Amino acid sequence: MEAYKLTVHEAADLIKKKRVTSYELTQAVLNRIEQVEQDVKAFITLTDSSALEEAQNTDALINQDENISDIAGIPFGLEDNICTAGIKTTCASKMLENFVPQYEAAVSGKLRESKGILLGKLNMDEFSLGVATETSYFHKSRNPWDINRDIGSFCGGAAASVAADEVFYSLAADTGGSLRRSAALCGVVGLKPSYGMVSRYGVILSASSLAQVGVIAKDVRDCAIILKAISGHDVRDPMTVQTNFNDGMTADEPGIKGMRIGIPREYLDSYMDEHVAEAVRNALKVFEDLGATIEEISLPGVVYAPAAYSIILSAEASSNLGRYDGIKFGYKAEGLQDLDEMYKKSRSQGFGDQVKLRIMLGNHVLSADNYERYYLKALKTRTIIKQEFEKAFEKYDIIISPTCAATGSKSNQNDDESLNAFLTDIYTAPASVIGLPAMSIPCGFDNNGFPIGIQLIGRSFEEGTLLKAALGFEQNTDYHIKRPVINWR
Repeated sequence: MEAYKLTVHEAADLIKKKRVTSYELTQAVLNRIEQVEQDVKAFITLTDSSALEEAQNTDALINQDENISDIAGIPFGLEDNICTAGIKTTCASKMLENFVPQYEAAVSGKLRESKGILLGKLNMDEFSLGVATETSYFHKSRNPWDINRDIGSFCGGAAASVAADEVFYSLAADTGGSLRRSAALCGVVGLKPSYGMVSRYGVILSASSLAQVGVIAKDVRDCAIILKAISGHDVRDPMTVQTNFNDGMTADEPGIKGMRIGIPREYLDSYMDEHVAEAVRNALKVFEDLGATIEEISLPGVVYAPAAYSIILSAEASSNLGRYDGIKFGYKAEGLQDLDEMYKKSRSQGFGDQVKLRIMLGNHVLSADNYERYYLKALKTRTIIKQEFEKAFEKYDIIISPTCAATGSKSNQNDDESLNAFLTDIYTAPASVIGLPAMSIPCGFDNNGFPIGIQLIGRSFEEGTLLKAALGFEQNTDYHIKRPVINWR
């Protein structure tokens, strides 16, 4: 097997046994990037030289029999809204095209302190506002399974890089399901932790109450390893809690037998493509055969989650993006003497259309005339959805749904935009709106061989339950081991 095809735990085992070096792994994925990146377009910035240097330094520590972590020497990628000291962090925007942070995000700091090898920064939608990386200032990423199919959502570069074996794993921010949807459409595993499980310090977010840094990896065990490495309390992020994803929660043993699983009937009525519906039914049969009890439940509030999510996202984006004025940092329009004109030109030229649309919508819903009509109503809807899930979790261990309604529309296809937006968010937005852990795992393929994902949602800070259920499913299926054949040229 080529080295770039290894999982994190397979690579870590070989490194510790000194059967492969970090330098060899890094060179293998860099060769892979050279081979496929011109088609996949997952990266914005590639740090190949520093990656090889870091790999050599890590190998020196290993040769000295230093105690190393489970991720030492293993190459990874970061979505380009995660700040990296001395390395450009652009948020895929002209506004931050040349921004080089002087500090490190908490999550990237933990990985690099553990001697993980940073390969570069991955493409995304501008400030995480858009669909399928189409709003990126630099380029659109492509789905390794089919360049004419959607890549999922904001986190397209992070998912594509893992699916194409350009990195062993990646980190990205999940705002309304972007990480999970991109993982599903790229045939890999995506985990969004509970809100507060992982520090957001140093991550540039459009919606602070929705977004959570998560993991995209090749299998469930890899997600458990990386989550353990990045989770924990951080005084720099007051929303993090005093809990760690520790050994008592690892996914070492599958735990499906005896689980009670709820299936919301609101998700089963009319939204799913027939191939997705069939794959979900087959996946539920696997869970049932492994000893789980599956029952249909009702969560009527979930159909309002996409609207609540959109309003909250826009409101928070209009506030968070207000700081980009061309003075302290960010793109600055040239040749203007008037300060107000400079502000206007800098923001109108520095932001793309989708970002400006979200800012305007956010200002609209926060205005005195509309605050109660829209924003306050969205917050009340959030509370109702939270109460419904809490009630369901009194009886059920996990809730299962599709990750996406379909397997990815053809790029540039003209659909009903409002319906498409609803179908994009209907399954994944609820967990983001109320901060629950959720993950997408591969569960099948459509008639064209395009991957389908199933979503598992759990109680807050019970990621271990999700991972054990996902691992049990993974060990009894082979969907996760299939990779795209990239031979488009």
